[in-house]
Amino acid sequence: MPSLHVTGVVLPDPEPRDLWIVDGRISHTPVAGATTVAKGWVVPGLVDAHCHIGVDAGGAVDEATQEQQALTDRDAGVLLARDCGVPSDTRWIDQRVDLPRIVRAGRHIAVSKRYVRNYAVEVQPDELVATVVDQAGRGDGWVKIVGDWIDRDSGDLAPCWPADVLRDAVAAAHAHGARVTTHVFGEDALPDLLAAGMDCIEHGTGLSGEQLTWMAEHQVALVPTVINIETFPSIAAQATRFPAYADHMRALHRRVNDVVATAYEAGVPIYAGTDAGGSLAHGRIADEVAALAGAGLAALDALASASWRAREWLGFSHRLEDGDDADLVVYDEDPSLDPKVLDHPARIILRGEVVA
Repeated sequence: MPSLHVTGVVLPDPEPRDLWIVDGRISHTPVAGATTVAKGWVVPGLVDAHCHIGVDAGGAVDEATQEQQALTDRDAGVLLARDCGVPSDTRWIDQRVDLPRIVRAGRHIAVSKRYVRNYAVEVQPDELVATVVDQAGRGDGWVKIVGDWIDRDSGDLAPCWPADVLRDAVAAAHAHGARVTTHVFGEDALPDLLAAGMDCIEHGTGLSGEQLTWMAEHQVALVPTVINIETFPSIAAQATRFPAYADHMRALHRRVNDVVATAYEAGVPIYAGTDAGGSLAHGRIADEVAALAGAGLAALDALASASWRAREWLGFSHRLEDGDDADLVVYDEDPSLDPKVLDHPARIILRGEVVA
């Protein structure tokens, strides 16, 4: 593997410096004969913290489709994805050095007939603990529980699990070395989910100011998937049989920016996730970072939520220090000033190789 050289401002630090890449890792020691491959603003590889490589609107997809999804994300600068639940086996991707690294959460765990068809392991409450333990063994340190969904009997969003079952399930996951995240749109499920010890909230449009303060104190993360929440009005428009649910989804859509801004001001750890897969296209991390900035995050913090802070949260090299993984993206302009710059990477280096 030939040695490479990259020069420029290595964010988040403001000063220009030089990086050499040797055997897939960063070196701060000059390497004679290294080929200069990029100059500009250098960002540790982007992270999509809520992504579904391996699924589309109908459920599991074949390996060719998985490959295309992974390539689309990679070419947008995403070199690390936290898979928040897929029914496909994507482990083969780990053998491809040109495809993003993936941190998996196994499959979604949902109450029977209370989630998108063909996505989740669907169980009854008395099976939740055992299922969480099983999925902890199938993931990479994460488990995903569906915390609320539409209840067709009541015609609105409703909690999926009893409080005591949630507590036991989260405790079991932690005992098996896995963190737990939960899908939740509405308000009613949140008290029990937070009390159970969730490590992360996905979407979280129903969060109150008091709950966000509590999350900040306990460093419970929020992945708000703002570009996914933008689909709520269209979901509501199709829910003609459930007018209360439709009105609720519109109300949650109206408050998403306030929730994100309040979370940011409170000090909640916020990470960028697109919810790609299903109905949302892959490769939209720049849109999510821009949406977070539009909701009130400082531009540098919005970028950090999709780069060095997210990488650190997931346990990966995150500051391009000596010996770190050589996963980085280079831009011709400063993306910490304008998130739209992320749409135009000049060079993408993954595992020490130029891949795009």
